[in-house]
Amino acid sequence: MEAKILSTGTRYSTLPESYIRPELERPRLSQVSECKNVPIINLGDHLNRPQIVQQIAHACRVYGFFQVIDHGVSVEMMEKMLAVAGEFYRLPVEEKMKLYSDDPAKTVRLSTSFNVRKEKVHNWRDYLRLHCYPLDQYTPEWPSNPPPFKEIVSSYCKQVRELGFKIQELISESLGLEKDHIKNVLGEQGQHMAMNYYPPCPQPELTYGLPGHTDPNALTILLQDPTVTGLQVLKNGVWLAIRPHPGAFVINIGDQLQWVNPLIRGFELVTIGEENPRSDQAVSNGKYKSVWHRAIVNAESERLSVASFLCPANDAVIGPAKPLTEEDESSAIYRNFTYAEYYKTFWSRNLDEEHCLELFKN
Repeated sequence: MEAKILSTGTRYSTLPESYIRPELERPRLSQVSECKNVPIINLGDHLNRPQIVQQIAHACRVYGFFQVIDHGVSVEMMEKMLAVAGEFYRLPVEEKMKLYSDDPAKTVRLSTSFNVRKEKVHNWRDYLRLHCYPLDQYTPEWPSNPPPFKEIVSSYCKQVRELGFKIQELISESLGLEKDHIKNVLGEQGQHMAMNYYPPCPQPELTYGLPGHTDPNALTILLQDPTVTGLQVLKNGVWLAIRPHPGAFVINIGDQLQWVNPLIRGFELVTIGEENPRSDQAVSNGKYKSVWHRAIVNAESERLSVASFLCPANDAVIGPAKPLTEEDESSAIYRNFTYAEYYKTFWSRNLDEEHCLELFKN
């Protein structure tokens, strides 16, 4: 019987047909450049918070992502997290398969690709998906092997959650809002994790680890493999490779913060710095974008990444707030929806179909 997952220890010599993309949908790796100006923001400079806020405003507006260093999560903790993820994927297939499911509603599941129920072409990835908040509710369901798994992942989740809230505060301030504004709007935020495993791929130019997409949540905190580049982001119509930076997390703006943004004008409005060198200040419409990104695979090396997602409360209603001024009044582009509804819709489709937000247009 064909294995349901890729992390079997088998090294493939050719790419199975079910993973081969049509020619026009392939990653065209020869056309990808390295991103030379990745925003790297030092969160440890507590005496210069206004500058940090300004840097985040610029990164969110121009890139939709940034990297953070001196962020409060120790390098040791980051290394332990990647190590235990690697140990999990080296477990015997029979042990891992106890957790296998293609049901997106499950709160703990090992799966492969993205949505094997819907997609026509698979992605060269296995992933362990965990719900992580509240911890005491979900940790009993987590894997007991490797033995330190629960302890390490629990500690990591707590620290990353605090980091996420810190970043949300800075994003709020970058929009001229009270620092707790986004947190208050999103409610008691959920937290999920995806431990991604990308095996060596015999023909990486024919497939993806994950095709281009945006994240459905509010904020993504990505721990990259420090030795293998795989993350690419779309900027000005060009895919750019994001080389891992020592000790850094990659921070992605998710769909809900993009959607919350025109909302945030509704939350409210504001003046922040613009990248125009002729002007220190310009009025921003607050439209931070959820960044399009993808994962490519490597012919020689396996790659791990750990993505942590902060999500609005399931009953949080995402929708336009009242505009500040009459000139802002216009019909809402999207209808109101709960995050639970959005999340269910996101997982009911193929990742490379039309953007999920398009399904909520009025």
